[in-house]
Amino acid sequence: MGLMFGSKKGKAAPTPRQALIASASGYAMDGFDLLILGFILPLIVQSLGLNAQQAGSLITWTLFGAVAGGMIFGQLADRFGRIRMLSLSILIFSVFTGLCAAAQGYWDLLAYRTLAGFGLGGEFGIGMSLVAEVWSAKQRNRVSSYVGLGWQAGVLAAALLTPLLVPHIGWRGMFLVGLIPALSAFAIRHNMGEPDAFVKSDTVHVSYWARFASLFSDKQTSMASIGVIVLTSVQNFGYYGIMIWMPSYLSKQHGLSLTQSGAWTAFTVVGMTFGIWLFGQLADRFGRWKIFLVYQTGAAVMVYFYAQLSDVQTMLIAGAVMGLFVNGMMGGYGALISDLYPVEMRATAQNVLFNIGRGVGGFGPFVVGTIALASSFHTAIALLASIYLLAMLATLFLLPKSASEVEAETVA
Repeated sequence: MGLMFGSKKGKAAPTPRQALIASASGYAMDGFDLLILGFILPLIVQSLGLNAQQAGSLITWTLFGAVAGGMIFGQLADRFGRIRMLSLSILIFSVFTGLCAAAQGYWDLLAYRTLAGFGLGGEFGIGMSLVAEVWSAKQRNRVSSYVGLGWQAGVLAAALLTPLLVPHIGWRGMFLVGLIPALSAFAIRHNMGEPDAFVKSDTVHVSYWARFASLFSDKQTSMASIGVIVLTSVQNFGYYGIMIWMPSYLSKQHGLSLTQSGAWTAFTVVGMTFGIWLFGQLADRFGRWKIFLVYQTGAAVMVYFYAQLSDVQTMLIAGAVMGLFVNGMMGGYGALISDLYPVEMRATAQNVLFNIGRGVGGFGPFVVGTIALASSFHTAIALLASIYLLAMLATLFLLPKSASEVEAETVA
C-alpha cells in the first residue's frame, strides 16, 4: 500500500483552477467514451453479429460497472486521497478500453466494457469532492456545473470526431482513440497533491462501513440520500434512454447519415451545455431546489413535445431545448451532495448516490429499446416524460430546502 496509498502529505495542494481542470477533464473522458459507444453500436452489431438486446446490454453493463467502481473508489478516495484515486481509476479505464479494440465476440467485449465502466465510476464523485474542497462554498453550484460541462465537452468531441474517423479506422480504432482523453487526464493530475481540506480531515479513523451507514444514519439524512438517488436516477434514465438510441432512430426512420446524426447530437449537446452552465448561475442566485423544479418541469414538457415531432429540421432545434432541461440538472448534483455530507464521507456520498442513479439509468436504453420494438420509438420517448414527475416529488418532499435558500440569499 505504501507508494500508492501512503501519507497524505507530499505534493502541493491543487489551486482552484487546477482542481477544476483535473475534475472536468476526467468527466470529459467519461462522456467521450460513452457517446463513442453509442455511435459505433451499429458497426459492432454488424461485425460481431449481436442482437438488439446484446447491443443495449453493452451500455447497461458499462453503467453497472460504473456503479461498482463508484462505490469502491468513493470509499478509497475518502481514505487515501482524491488525486490518487482519480489517477488509479483512469489507469483501469485505459487498460480495458484498449482491450475492447481486440474483442472477438459478445462475451469478452461485455467483460471489457464492464471493467472499463468500473474505472469510469470514480470520476464524477471524486472530481466533485475535489472542487468542493478547493473552491469557496459560495461558488459551489457554479463550479460544480463547470465540472459537468466537462462531460458535455467529451460528448461534443465524440459527436464531431466519430463520423470523421470511423470510415478510416472502424469501431476498433475508435476504442483506441478513446484512450487519448484518458492519458491526457492522467498527465494533468500527475504533479498534484491533495486538497488541504482532505489533508486536515480525520479520514483514517472512519471505517468503510461507517461511511456507507452514515448515508442513512438518521431520518433527515436518509430522506436526503433517497431524494438524491431519485433525482440522479431520473436524470440518467432519461439521458441515456434518449441519447443512446436517437442516432439509430434518426438513421432508420428518417434516413439520416452518420454525419447528420452527429449534427443532431451536436445541437442537443450544445443545449445541454448551456443548460448545465445556466443551472449553476441560477442556483447560486435563486436557490438550488427552485431551479431543480424549473428544470424538471421543463424536461417533462419538452420530452413529451419532442415525441410528437416528425420533421427533421424541427427535431434538430427542439433537441437543443430538450437537452437544456434533460441534462442541465447535472449542474446541480455535485454541489447538492457536497453540501449534504462532510469531507470524511463526501467522495463516498458523491459516488455511491450518483452511481446508483447511473445504474438505474443504465436500464434506460434497454427499456426504450424494448418499448420501441413492442410499439414505437415515439411511444417510448413519450413515456419517458412521466418519470420527471418522480424527480419533482423528491425535490419537494425529500431534499432539504433551507440550506440552499440561505446560500442563495447570502450570495445575492
